[in-house]
Amino acid sequence: MRTKISRRASRTLAAAAIGVLFFTSGALAQSWPSRPIRVLVPLTPGSAVDIVPRIVLEEVGKELGQSFVIENRPGASGALAARAAAQAPADGYTLLAHSSALTIAPYTIANAGYDPAKDFIPVASLGIVPNVLVVAPPKNINSLQQLVTKARADILTFGTIGTGSPMTVWMDRLQTSAGFSVQNITFRGAPEALTETMTGRIDFYSSPILAALPFIRDNKLVPLAVSGSRRSAALPDVPTSIELGFPDSDFNFWLGLFAPTGTPPEIVERLNTAVKAVLARPEIIDRLRALAIDPANMSREEFADQVRKETVSFASLAKKTESAPARSN
Repeated sequence: MRTKISRRASRTLAAAAIGVLFFTSGALAQSWPSRPIRVLVPLTPGSAVDIVPRIVLEEVGKELGQSFVIENRPGASGALAARAAAQAPADGYTLLAHSSALTIAPYTIANAGYDPAKDFIPVASLGIVPNVLVVAPPKNINSLQQLVTKARADILTFGTIGTGSPMTVWMDRLQTSAGFSVQNITFRGAPEALTETMTGRIDFYSSPILAALPFIRDNKLVPLAVSGSRRSAALPDVPTSIELGFPDSDFNFWLGLFAPTGTPPEIVERLNTAVKAVLARPEIIDRLRALAIDPANMSREEFADQVRKETVSFASLAKKTESAPARSN
């Protein structure tokens, strides 16, 4: 036997359901965090995308009274970690520390498994990380111009961490500007790619400055150019690719913290406030700058706008060039 429910009763039930939803969300936010918070990272330990969140979130954990547990999930140009984070409960206990690759990968690889605009809430910017183009000294390449000349005459091997990674995007822009091609060799992370570059098994690599700096200082790698729109304070004598005469070849590589869509706004705001407070500390600024990181302490709205614009830009570029995903990972 069916029971008829009046329109007024239906509205009352719907309002009650919404009330329960908001009460549950509010109660969750008030009690958060009551246990350690998992942070998925898309690269291996030792990469800039791994080190910077560890530095910042260790201090954020002290602010919030709970620890952050870093879980490295490398693979598929960062899509494995992003996919897992997108599918996690939106309760504030699973976050994603990612880079510019988050907005790039869905338009350059097949089956990325997430939508950067729909699946994530940008929580906070963690910094800007310029890349540096490096070669081993035995290659006898001492300038970007020499590398370009050699690459125009012969196909050189270039280390990447997968299609759609920020270093690959920079290399794509540089190739387009300078008119040469390379053979991409994929690695799981920067440490492995740097090792292969130093041994000479691959010709060159575009590395986050943080990872390459010790080897540059020890003369195990030769820096040729940095990727950003301006020089890095960590390598003030190394010019940008723009300075060296290759227009539209620059690329700025950012790091940020994200939460799955649906995470209570109170939790997102609390996280943002804590991160910004940590990034404003002089000792944290000095520590990050010593590692070639610009803290980039922007508001949550500014960071969200940056992510949105990049997502739209890469989606538009993929459509214009008809560069639909050609392979799965």
